Amino acid sequence: MRLKAPESVINPGGSFCPGCSHGVSDRMIAEAVEALGMQENFIATVDVACGAWSMDNWNFDTVMCAHGRPMVVAAGVKRARPNKLVAAYLGDGAAYSIGTAETIHCALRNENIVAIVLNNGVFGMTGGQMAPTTLPGQKTVSCPAGRDVHTQGGLFDIAKILGGMDIAYLARAALDSPAHIMQAEKYIKKAFEKQLRGEGFCLIELLGICPTNWGLTPAKACERLRTESLKYYELGEFVDRKES
Repeated sequence: MRLKAPESVINPGGSFCPGCSHGVSDRMIAEAVEALGMQENFIATVDVACGAWSMDNWNFDTVMCAHGRPMVVAAGVKRARPNKLVAAYLGDGAAYSIGTAETIHCALRNENIVAIVLNNGVFGMTGGQMAPTTLPGQKTVSCPAGRDVHTQGGLFDIAKILGGMDIAYLARAALDSPAHIMQAEKYIKKAFEKQLRGEGFCLIELLGICPTNWGLTPAKACERLRTESLKYYELGEFVDRKES
């Protein structure tokens, strides 16, 4: 990863809370797009939640979507502009709660898009409520005693849900260390290359932190990701369908 911000990042200071992983993923996406020389041919769809601030940071064409709808909007953009590189960028609440149907059916149709989902385990913009990805026992403003899987359901794991589907690519990375961040960027670039070859639906989940709603410093939040989140979320590539 370069020391200097990529030219496609026009607001390096960012609009996110200190330590938020959205700024890291914004930069990775920009670097991957630039590595492929697709700056003028990239279209991102973003959610109305925290990820919407990405529009302030990127010098790309972007479409702000209703909450939970970036994937299906990206599918429409890609069908209308098949020669463009198209990515949906959204959070875990949008992708796995209000947008569950869009996520599942874009995968079932094997839409030729890339979905990048930042999983920080809470609904960030609305105050830190419990999300489908909130860890068992994790406290949020809507489950102050900690998530009880017996009454509030089990953990949503996209690798298990999409792992058996006929899609092009499914991977998960973490944003807690330089090594993991470099691996995440490789996954994103690989997914973009697969879309350019017309291979189909690709989803990369990025395990991130939300220091504000977790009530931790950025350093402590990264430590919590390593010691707690990685107990439940395996990293790596789960589907990698080769070009036919």
